[in-house]
Amino acid sequence: MRANSLALRLFLWATGWTVVILIVTGVALSTLYRHAVERAFDRRLDVYLRTLVADVASPEEGSDKFPQSIGEPLFELPLSGWYWQVTRLDKKQDQHSSRSLWDSGLPRLPNDGSVSSAEAREGYADGPEDQKLRIVERNIDLGDDGRYLIAVAGDASEIDDETRGFDRAIGMTFAALAAALLLTTALQVRFGLAPLKRISASLAAIRSGRAERLKGEFPVEIDPLARETNALIDANREIVERARTHVGNLAHALKTPLSVIVNEASARGNDPLAHKVLEQTDIMRDQVARQLERARLAARSGVIGTLIDVPPVVTALARTMEKLHRERDVAIDVEVPAHAHFRGERQDLEEMVGNLVDNACKWAQSRVAIEVIADRSAVDSGKEDTSANGGKSRVRIIVDDDGPGLSPAEREQVALRGARLDETKPGSGLGLSIVVELAGLYSGVLTLGTAPIGGLRAELALPGG
Repeated sequence: MRANSLALRLFLWATGWTVVILIVTGVALSTLYRHAVERAFDRRLDVYLRTLVADVASPEEGSDKFPQSIGEPLFELPLSGWYWQVTRLDKKQDQHSSRSLWDSGLPRLPNDGSVSSAEAREGYADGPEDQKLRIVERNIDLGDDGRYLIAVAGDASEIDDETRGFDRAIGMTFAALAAALLLTTALQVRFGLAPLKRISASLAAIRSGRAERLKGEFPVEIDPLARETNALIDANREIVERARTHVGNLAHALKTPLSVIVNEASARGNDPLAHKVLEQTDIMRDQVARQLERARLAARSGVIGTLIDVPPVVTALARTMEKLHRERDVAIDVEVPAHAHFRGERQDLEEMVGNLVDNACKWAQSRVAIEVIADRSAVDSGKEDTSANGGKSRVRIIVDDDGPGLSPAEREQVALRGARLDETKPGSGLGLSIVVELAGLYSGVLTLGTAPIGGLRAELALPGG
């Protein structure tokens, strides 16, 4: 899958947002849970604080306001992390604390003025042995009996342990949820974009000639695209057909006036004006033929290709050319595989191969050989092809004759429009140039060389299927 594909972009987008949402949700839930644990912990400390306040405000007789007991053994264990401390504020060095504090004391929480001195304050502080403590403290004023600061502290590691346990549980839960969501997203992207992949494959089949239209059922979101694509294909074919019709009509319309001019000029015998008219008429015929041929080729280049079987076309042309050149007794040998295909139009293939075979028969002594090679290695082997044809299959049509052949300079000349090396041979000199132009429209190539049987070899490479 390429990095710029729609499916990959959708998957990465969904993955990114899923991860971000889960992380934000996880942090929010962890924060809310920690606050809930802190509130529960503070309520527990507040119970001990109220007990101390009650003992200080209503002590047993003879106890001198010293708290007797709050019913928690942890306050008796040295450095247990659970401490209480009662400090009289109107007398110096009048302080009582739980046995768990030993000779240490509890730090005071800062008061920023947001709560009154009579209200309970909560917060974190470092206690003995660098313990992290959660402290609740409160000021009470007993009038003549004095003012006191009462503080109760608990080991904050309980809050941290409880929060870490929750974080681990929610982390594993969200990891499983993320995996499920990503799997669901991947399936949604895969199956949601499947119609687009079908359209892409169908378009490739249309271009290669294996199909003519987009077929099948598509979702309501994709169906308008398929309908418009089919309409575009139909409109393209109609435009090409109209162009061909107009070209044919124009050729027919010009043929008659030119013939009349030639006949009138020929009837005047040796009149210099008649010779000039005939000369210019020949030029006009050549220009008209050239422009009509260019228009016809351009019209064909716009049509979507089809897949044509090469064997019947080549075989039929060989039999036809044998009949046309029967008086010269030219034998035509044909070797063509059954699986050879041409990706284009049948009439174009017939015109290209027909011109090559006709030219070979004109110059051959007694023999013409036609060989067709279907090069499917780039497709069937599955290997990457770095050649100019981009890894697409090709069909090569080789036409050899045992005639005199051509020199390199002559080979370049005969491919030019209207060029003729021997005026005694019939024809207009347009054959090979038409083959070159038609082949170029299909990204094909015509190569001239020396045939193994002694004459000219014409090798035509075209897109296959």
